[in-house]
Amino acid sequence: MSDIRLRQDILDELEYEPSIDAANIGVTVEDGIVTLTGHVHSFSEKHEAERVAQRVMGVRAIAEEIEVRLPENKKTADDEIAGRVLKILAWGASIADLKDIQVKVENGYVTLEGTVEFYFQRNAAESLIRRLTGITGIDNRLRIRPMMDALDIRHGIREALKRNAEIEAEKHRCRGFRQSCHLAWAGSKPARKSRCRASGLVGSRRHGC
Repeated sequence: MSDIRLRQDILDELEYEPSIDAANIGVTVEDGIVTLTGHVHSFSEKHEAERVAQRVMGVRAIAEEIEVRLPENKKTADDEIAGRVLKILAWGASIADLKDIQVKVENGYVTLEGTVEFYFQRNAAESLIRRLTGITGIDNRLRIRPMMDALDIRHGIREALKRNAEIEAEKHRCRGFRQSCHLAWAGSKPARKSRCRASGLVGSRRHGC
């Protein structure tokens, strides 16, 4: 597909999306690499424009340079945004304890720092905040807090392998390092399931598959 055709397809897709005002969005394409420029009226619109462009066939990469220009009636004080962010984290993202979360807002740009227990909490936090009025950008620096140390994780996985009648645990070896499990001889589906259910695991690698 030519760059000219790809550019037109992206413009058409942006126009077709009802949640986006594409009148002020510019699109350039070079070798399948797309650059989005211009401005929109909200951060959620900016995010949606990138998502729409990504789904067009032929797009290899996207440089997103769209500016958020909030209408006067949508501008919100930073302290008010920070308060809304904390409320939505406690409710929508199911983060019961906010003492490990720090929220910074500057000119509508939200920075999240701290730790959460699960990946879904990290992703849910950003997804929910994105819809708040007055947001101009998000920097999600939330980290996943390991719930167990590497030795406990390795022991738990090996015990799970022993309990599974479909697996000969002595033929498997799990080497734990910084909450990641390198599971050798993990060709069987039950072995992989046992590893994935391990509490506190934040990474894994399969060998012999």
